[in-house]
Amino acid sequence: MNVNLEALLYLVAAVAFIIGLKRLGSPRTARNGNMISGGGMALAIVVTLIDNEVSWAVLVAGAVVGSLIGAVLAMRVKMTAMPQMVAAFNGFGGLASALVVGAEFLRGDGEAIFPVEVILTMILSVFIGAVTFTGSMIAYAKLQGLLSGSPITYPGQKVANAALFAGILGFGVWTQATQQSLPFVIVAVISLILGVAMVIPIGGADMPVVIALLNSLSGMAAAATGFVIDNSALVIAGALVGASGIILSALMCEAMNRSLTNVLFGAFGAVSEQSGPTVHGDVRSTTADDVAIALAYANRVVVVPGYGLAVAQAQHALREVASILERRGVEVRYGIHPVAGRMPGHMNVLLAEADVPYDYLLDLDQTNAMLPRTDVVLVLGANDVVNPAARDDSGSPIYGMPILEVDHARTVVVVKRSLSPGFAGIDNPLFYKDGTMMLFADAKKALNDLVAALDLV
Repeated sequence: MNVNLEALLYLVAAVAFIIGLKRLGSPRTARNGNMISGGGMALAIVVTLIDNEVSWAVLVAGAVVGSLIGAVLAMRVKMTAMPQMVAAFNGFGGLASALVVGAEFLRGDGEAIFPVEVILTMILSVFIGAVTFTGSMIAYAKLQGLLSGSPITYPGQKVANAALFAGILGFGVWTQATQQSLPFVIVAVISLILGVAMVIPIGGADMPVVIALLNSLSGMAAAATGFVIDNSALVIAGALVGASGIILSALMCEAMNRSLTNVLFGAFGAVSEQSGPTVHGDVRSTTADDVAIALAYANRVVVVPGYGLAVAQAQHALREVASILERRGVEVRYGIHPVAGRMPGHMNVLLAEADVPYDYLLDLDQTNAMLPRTDVVLVLGANDVVNPAARDDSGSPIYGMPILEVDHARTVVVVKRSLSPGFAGIDNPLFYKDGTMMLFADAKKALNDLVAALDLV
């Protein structure tokens, strides 16, 4: 292929990446943006394959197998398992980058055929890719319940991690000096271990940030690999993923009023279990019939979805309740906290699946401005993101975290199976306030009961 034509087509693909990423910023245009980005990537792949000699039999076989796996996952993975799938995608993206660089490195084992800047990029790529792979697998295991969601810590953990990093630097220098495979492989192995060591002390409450950060790392690994194999499309795509992931990580940390270093090294869950005070008081239990009356005669209702809604797969039942209320003239809106659920945008995706209008999804500031003029707030499976201790108790581990201030509404109905704490491991004073009613039930059952009760009001 003509060099100028190849460069032009890669530029078109890069423009498609950027336009698609921009359109992903709004739920209304996200699907179209995804298609545009996908088209750009398809173009980049075709150009790359035409420009290089490839084994078409191997390529077709890989494409067929990968497509079948992807199709099965898309149809079978539940919405509650979507964070795990995203973590797995991040990990395999990092692994792919590391393997490509490893194959390129082995072409010149011990012959010093690579310039200094290329060998340094190779080391960086395999380091980031390996850390991303094992770190993502640990995140997957924590989210899937294969490992405890609580931080896993041991004495001298930070020193051990520092020693692993020092080992990577040392063997990286050896690789740079000799370009031999042994130190390069050792760098990869230590990086795999470091990925595990870095993620196991991070608790379940911080998994949304971890997923965003690992997504960023997978992009950085891809960009570094693009430099190694001289593929501009891979560099651009990786840079976009890396930049957007780190920006999202920063926004998530801001939403929790914590720094990224505190998320990565603070073992948040372990601290909160020891320092979170236990709240004592009377709980006002209620029934679906009473809640239905409160909802039916309200002027405005705000729904706050949480992970419990996703676990119960109750988004369609929620939409049915909202439709009944809207037909009665009740204004229904949805307050979305940035870290609700187990991945960035989890609640937005969940509600979009139930055809909730995009304009009805409110961010943190919009919701808080509306709550003092709200008759009923319906909290479905959320906990830490509505905990007033973050605002009122300076001794709380989550003090300073921006929350949805649902206690400012006239009435709060919390749908929850029990009084158990959320990911932060602390009790919630909201459950004991005078204006709060607790409806103890699975979210789907509670909402189906509300549908039946509303028909009788």
